[in-house]
Amino acid sequence: MKACDVVTFGEAMAMFIADRPGELHQIERFTKALAGAETNVSTGLARLGFGMRWISKVGNDAFGKFIIEALRKENVDVDAVFTDERYPTGFQMKSKVLDGDPQVQYFRKGSAASTICPADVDMNYFTTAKHLHLTGIPAAISESARELSFEAIKAMRAAGRSISFDVNLRPKLWSSEAEMIENVNALAVQADWVLPGVGEGKLLTGYSDHRDIAAYYLDRGVKLVAVKLGPEGAYYRTQTEEGVVEGFKVKAVDTVGAGDGFAVGVISGLLDGLAVKEAVRRGNAIGALAVTAEGDAEGLPTREQLEAFMNASVITQ
Repeated sequence: MKACDVVTFGEAMAMFIADRPGELHQIERFTKALAGAETNVSTGLARLGFGMRWISKVGNDAFGKFIIEALRKENVDVDAVFTDERYPTGFQMKSKVLDGDPQVQYFRKGSAASTICPADVDMNYFTTAKHLHLTGIPAAISESARELSFEAIKAMRAAGRSISFDVNLRPKLWSSEAEMIENVNALAVQADWVLPGVGEGKLLTGYSDHRDIAAYYLDRGVKLVAVKLGPEGAYYRTQTEEGVVEGFKVKAVDTVGAGDGFAVGVISGLLDGLAVKEAVRRGNAIGALAVTAEGDAEGLPTREQLEAFMNASVITQ
């Protein structure tokens, strides 16, 4: 089993993006793409040159084969992706919009990925990585996937690895808001770096101010909290420093995936040894680039593209 830089796990889906604006039921043609918060982060980090491993289950169907092949093309290690003969791969449909957030409909209940459990995964697939990136989505899709989330964090902490956590709240997948808050926070406080949106942070902590949201997690042992503020940028806080980093001005084409782009930037920056402020600035940059293209990961840059965008922004801002 080979070592890698970053490991993550979660559910990927085939995504069908409408070819024109309108209600989904009125659309005749769609373009197929890959969807999934963890696969977005895997793709983004791989394009920046990091060795990525993604762990999951897919069905023995066309969608599952598509997901595996798409990630292989991005140089993501999929050796720990298991094909399940019993359950299908999930998919989703997404509308095309000229402004605002697109409509997304999910078809994921009873998916192969939702059946993943600790018994399916050799923990060495996790601990041979330097860093674990986790989101709150696996914990929401099933009890067994939730159990794997906690086991993965436990194994990585025991191995002395760093851990990032993007809360990625999916209220519709939980039986209650209270259950969601309890479990997501239980995962978050075991991470080194926590990346909530300001609205998510308010729901999880009860505080509306980004400074108080950050303090909530810092008081519980987290080393860095970066709160996403939307187009305004992001607020970061550690035990010794804090600040707001301005966002990048771009024309948004598709807002889905901005948070995953932000995670790619922050994680890559910190693993590259950048100062926290510069890592958050990189997060803002990749989050901005992510919304300039249709699809969840199509706008994620290579290092060369990222450098060109950030250098141009320094000149124009």
